[in-house]
Amino acid sequence: MPTLPNTIASVENITVGHAQDEKALTGCTVILCEKGATAGVDVRGGAPGTRETDALRPMHLVEHVHAVILSGGSAYGLEAASGVMRFLEEKGVGYNTGVARVPIVASAILFDLAIGNPHIRPDATMGYQACLNASASAPSQGNVGAGCGATVGKILGMDQAMKSGIGNASIEIGGGVVVGAIVAVNAFGDVIDPSTNSIIAGARPLKSGPIKFGASEKFADTMSMMRTFVGKKSLQFAVRSNTVIGVVATNARLTKEESNLVAKMAQNGIAMTVRPSHTLLDGDTLFCMATNKRNADVNIVGAFAAQVTAEAILQAIWAAKPAGGLPAASTYVG
Repeated sequence: MPTLPNTIASVENITVGHAQDEKALTGCTVILCEKGATAGVDVRGGAPGTRETDALRPMHLVEHVHAVILSGGSAYGLEAASGVMRFLEEKGVGYNTGVARVPIVASAILFDLAIGNPHIRPDATMGYQACLNASASAPSQGNVGAGCGATVGKILGMDQAMKSGIGNASIEIGGGVVVGAIVAVNAFGDVIDPSTNSIIAGARPLKSGPIKFGASEKFADTMSMMRTFVGKKSLQFAVRSNTVIGVVATNARLTKEESNLVAKMAQNGIAMTVRPSHTLLDGDTLFCMATNKRNADVNIVGAFAAQVTAEAILQAIWAAKPAGGLPAASTYVG
């Protein structure tokens, strides 16, 4: 298992909190910036589930968010954002509209209903609890928060998938500028270690039944499977129940347009580590939160945003533990 890198908590004014139901295998993760962060978003793939993403795009009025919440529970999990809004309102955080303060809370969800208990999902109470748990300490990784029910490698169905989780990383890029990322990995495809170009978690081969595709291999290899009759048939019945969701945070000074660019460049980190990525079966969504403390070139920030996103994905895989009858990379021997 790789050495744990610096974490997203290294970014000034950013706190992170998890809440989860370990029996139901679902949860949520909140990234708070009560002072407000310039924000952007980039949504890829064909099956996203989001809140407030339109407001964050260029040409729209809103420039800052006070929190982003990543949640399991599919579309039901969007309710967790209401708990974050209540928490922030109670603290007097939000835009002063003259009659009330309105916190801006963006959200993205992942589908984890096929593992654990599908009738228990993150709600407003869980979102509020995640805020209570938030701190500037290094966030836990693996089967916590939005990663509690995350899985990868589902071309052959959930029975052949592997347990994933949530991970984070950061890097100091000079002049005191820090770029960090936190990512919940619930991908349709396999996760690749770019340093070795090898699969570390993904679809496991069928070793019984009439078709024993890749039975002698450790992984089925989703990209190879997609070229076969079995893989093509599997795609016809595959559910749009996958996504990689996360936040890139930095203390760099960025405009709203630059924050959107950084979110877009950070998606390269998903492409570096997930194969295939950004499919119609995924809803890959990354936010950018800039706390505006240090001057920096947006091109440099974006380039390293991709690197820390890739590292956070790897950390999510290595920190995951077996759950729901599925193995994890830390223990899987094939």
